[in-house]
Amino acid sequence: MGLAMSDEDKLRLYLRRAAVDLHDARTRLQEVEARAGEPIAVVGMSCRYPGGVSSPDELWRLVVDGGDGVGGFPGDRGWDLEGLFDPDPDHNGTSYTRHGGFVEDAGWFDAKHFQISPREALAMDPQQRLLLEGAWEALEDAGIDPESLKGSLTGVFAGVIASSYATGVTRDKEVEGLRLTGSTASVASGRVAYSFGFEGPAISVDTACSSSLVALHLACQSLRAGECGLALAGGVTVLSSPAVFVAFSRQRGLSVDGRCKSFADSADGTGWSEGVGLVVLERLSVARANGHRVLGLVRGSAVNQDGASNGLTAPNGPSQVRVIGQALASGGLVAGDVDVVEAHGTGTVLGDPIEAGALLEVFGGGGRVGSPLWLGSVKSNIGHTQAAAGVAGVIKMLKAMEYGVLPRTLHVDEPSGHVDWSVGGVELLRESRSWVGGGGRVRRAGVSSFGVSGTNAHVVLEEAPVVEGVEGVEGVEGVGVGVEGVGGVGVGGVGVGGVGVGGVWPFVVCGSSEGALRGQAARLAGFLRGGGVGVDLGGVARDLVLGRSRLSCRAVVVGGDREGLLRGLDGVAGGEFVDGVVGGVVGGGGGGKVAFLFSGQGSQWVGMGVRLWDTNPVFADSMQRCAEALAPWVDGWSLRTALSDERTLLRDDVVQPALWAVMVSLAAVWQAAGVTPDAVTGHSVRSHADAVKLLEEIERGQGITE
Repeated sequence: MGLAMSDEDKLRLYLRRAAVDLHDARTRLQEVEARAGEPIAVVGMSCRYPGGVSSPDELWRLVVDGGDGVGGFPGDRGWDLEGLFDPDPDHNGTSYTRHGGFVEDAGWFDAKHFQISPREALAMDPQQRLLLEGAWEALEDAGIDPESLKGSLTGVFAGVIASSYATGVTRDKEVEGLRLTGSTASVASGRVAYSFGFEGPAISVDTACSSSLVALHLACQSLRAGECGLALAGGVTVLSSPAVFVAFSRQRGLSVDGRCKSFADSADGTGWSEGVGLVVLERLSVARANGHRVLGLVRGSAVNQDGASNGLTAPNGPSQVRVIGQALASGGLVAGDVDVVEAHGTGTVLGDPIEAGALLEVFGGGGRVGSPLWLGSVKSNIGHTQAAAGVAGVIKMLKAMEYGVLPRTLHVDEPSGHVDWSVGGVELLRESRSWVGGGGRVRRAGVSSFGVSGTNAHVVLEEAPVVEGVEGVEGVEGVGVGVEGVGGVGVGGVGVGGVGVGGVWPFVVCGSSEGALRGQAARLAGFLRGGGVGVDLGGVARDLVLGRSRLSCRAVVVGGDREGLLRGLDGVAGGEFVDGVVGGVVGGGGGGKVAFLFSGQGSQWVGMGVRLWDTNPVFADSMQRCAEALAPWVDGWSLRTALSDERTLLRDDVVQPALWAVMVSLAAVWQAAGVTPDAVTGHSVRSHADAVKLLEEIERGQGITE
């Protein structure tokens, strides 16, 4: 019979449990608070914009060189170019401008790559197609194999405005049943999630011109809430019809020459354009744990509405002041912590002065120490890309941090006379300026985006933190993704160290078709030529192995230097497998298994592994550990010397452990390159029949581990 617990013991037990519960509650609260305020890391990017831009690096080159991506209306969209134009803004059904910003080959799409039938591809709005390709490219830029994310809690947050593609283009009865999913804005994000197998939130956002920044804000909130572990955020616009030009001509809101003259005295209206931009986001702690390259941080963000202001479509200065203040507060910052604002800057006579006034109220006056707040807009280079506008500014600012330059804003004759710039503290970037950090000051940029819907968004970006003792790996910027007929971005550095044996580098190139393979090789060759002799060949080789999907059409270009690799890549680009190149097509979707075969006695030769021991750190480390393990059991010989001594290597008691050490160390090299075996076997294979039998056993899961 047990002893009864006294009231004092019961009280003591209760207090102990209460203390434990309180400690657990405090710990959980601290975790929630830390996650709520944790910066969000940008780990990958992709984009297509006017001016032939097919990657973030190409966008940067256009901007930093002062390039203008605006041109005449395209002739491949079925528009009545002659009947569309009329200089009279009151003439119904016409546009008084002939210019805009357009994405090259916006109608091209590799349906086969995404396993979409030609009929369904025809029914799909080009905005959906560009989102699919942009998502693939952005993930590969992050060093993430898109196919590895199937079933993951990856979110998609896409700014997209409904277009007239379905009614204007797809009237064919053959696609009538596919028109709904092809044109509905909600399906734009859902199709990306479906095609990639993502199971996190998939949300299409339409707040007009602020859509992509609102999407980014929602993605950051979802990551902090734990709804997703990885997120794609951005926006897309494709001008399938000239309707927006006609509508704004009636409102006299268009620039005559199609250029956005942001904050300029000569501003005469906005210039419509199109594009797609996406960023890959993770919480900073997760990005570091995954070894992903961090391009920059989203330190704070906010969204609000104009409410019942001075007009449904008119911008509202007080609301803009509030949203900027809210974004700063969400990151624990003040106005003086920001160096530059990438403005909405549409170039309209009404909107720009209101926006400039709001910026002067937040950042102006005598409160700033040192330099003023610098002001610019990428719309002066590529026009107003609507649902893809805000993310274009994000990509521009992250690139500006990378290169330490604030590019000039084009088409500014004089700062707008409708703005009282004498308040001070804010200046237009009429010339490019260096943007050097250091000295304890962290570089930060604000990005604004205001929708005609009245929904405003502001994001504060911060330069990537320096991690002590970790060196980045140069990524493959500007390389395609195996999607035929399109450009893209590449891998951004998934770790440190390279893939190579004895100073020879394998460049693995793949695509979903032969044409895609050739295009991939051509873009990779262009990257090597553009990057000069300073390109980290080992880092590129590693990224090509670990950060890309293994598509069916493949080639491996092997070379000991940049020139050798270029010869092989040029050969593949031309459809020819020259010396140093192997390749082919993988059947059955490329899902074959991998076996490490440790060969038996008789496969040795004098000097085997010696050069590799001297040139490959992974092999050398493994061999050294094998030598140390063998030392107590060998008599009168060492592993290192035995490999180069013919007489010693003939001895049975030497060759067996020597072969074992070499095989184990070769396996370590393959595993360091990202190859994981389905089986490791010590079978002795003496004939073709033996090999076939072994492969059949491995396929049945009967590989023998020895």
